[in-house]
Amino acid sequence: MDKNIKNKVVVITGASSGLGEATARHLAEKGAKVVLGARRTEHLERIVSDIKSAGGEAVYWATDVTKKEDVHALVHKGISTYGRIDVIINNAGIMPIAPMFDVRTDEWDNMIDINIKGVLYGIAVALPIFQKQKSGHIINLGSVAGIKVFSPGGTVYSGTKYAVRAISEGLRHEVGSIIRVTTIEPGAIDSELKNSTRHQESSVGVNEFYKLAIPATSVARAITFAIEQPDDVDINEIVIRPTIQDF
Repeated sequence: MDKNIKNKVVVITGASSGLGEATARHLAEKGAKVVLGARRTEHLERIVSDIKSAGGEAVYWATDVTKKEDVHALVHKGISTYGRIDVIINNAGIMPIAPMFDVRTDEWDNMIDINIKGVLYGIAVALPIFQKQKSGHIINLGSVAGIKVFSPGGTVYSGTKYAVRAISEGLRHEVGSIIRVTTIEPGAIDSELKNSTRHQESSVGVNEFYKLAIPATSVARAITFAIEQPDDVDINEIVIRPTIQDF
């Protein structure tokens, strides 16, 4: 177990599957105490049970990141259980791909609410806590689509992930003297993200693209790498793709 991860309290949103689940399991194996949030509590119950059975420490809280009060309750579940939090991983996200001319404003709203505002709500709850204890680590999940616009079809999704990257960099500049900030920008990773596309033609393309996906544990290891660095080292940005991926 790594001395800079062992006993750290890590809050993870979107923890019921994919990157969130893989990261929770990996960090728990390293000795972290994980606090898992998502809407699907039956999945969280299973993950927490598995972690505890393996000798780890974990709790969960039903969390919809579009609701500020839910994110607040998740973080404070960590504090009430373990006495503090050390890391928050703002991982929850959706990726409904569709051409702009389809004008799917409901999908646009959902992406903005989850991918941007959900991240901001996590920051808003954790930041005062981290400022008070003069330490902490905020990890935001971006995307390679926040580096290069994924179009046609992913224009609005890219917009949300560009926002995450900008928010993370501005936050680092503002609070970096005492709080670490990391943006993780994955390419095609095996998760449920691709399943949020409802536009039929786009869904075919997305599923074809994701045939080259690498396991979610690849991202879990990258997140672990950022957390386990000495306190005076801040890994600000990690871009991780399948070797074969050109986008």
